[in-house]
Amino acid sequence: MLVCGKNVCRDLLKKGNNIKKVYLVNNFNDKDIVSIVEKLNLNVIYKEKREIDNLCPNNNQGIILDIPDYDYGKIEDIDEDFVVLLDHLEDPHNLGAIIRTCEAAGVKSVVIPKDRQVQVNSTVMKTSVGTLNNVNVIRVTNLNNAIDELKKMGFWIVGTSLTDKSIDYRKIDYSGKIALVIGNEGSGISALVSKKCDFIAKIPMYGETNSLNASVAAGIMIYEIIRNRK
Repeated sequence: MLVCGKNVCRDLLKKGNNIKKVYLVNNFNDKDIVSIVEKLNLNVIYKEKREIDNLCPNNNQGIILDIPDYDYGKIEDIDEDFVVLLDHLEDPHNLGAIIRTCEAAGVKSVVIPKDRQVQVNSTVMKTSVGTLNNVNVIRVTNLNNAIDELKKMGFWIVGTSLTDKSIDYRKIDYSGKIALVIGNEGSGISALVSKKCDFIAKIPMYGETNSLNASVAAGIMIYEIIRNRK
């Protein structure tokens, strides 16, 4: 997997991740990064800016790391009382932002489905700004089956949706083991997932906007759950 951008690449280099190759633009002049690369004695390949841009078009800042594909966790790895599930998110920026929020809030595990869901890629790595090292992203074949497994482990399932039957997110008791489900950017949580939820929470809208960005909604919910539990 190719990851680009100075901040995330610097973080990966400092953490000593298994880095296969380093691609640098010919005039790359970040002395801090160059020093780390030299100390690690990594395989460095210098390229013209056009070649670097072809490898990683998204604001690469002249540096690309070739690293192993992300090593996903398993549902049985979960040993905490609060996890976040994502119901077929499509935007890698949302996934990266949610992972970053989870890390900041101390949430250790994020569960995603294998199909019809953005996976951990270079954009997610860059948006999460290196926090993937502290968050276990668990990939499952079927999200509904994963919810059943979590229920067996004693988790209460809290979905998010703005409907007439939804409960104000501030009025739910989050003191038990909680699995928070954040839905797709366009369609929200699926009907099958919704049926498996013990609670459907809503974040009240007071303006003309009738929905929030998935990562914003996740941030509000995550910190309300943390606040409530403390």
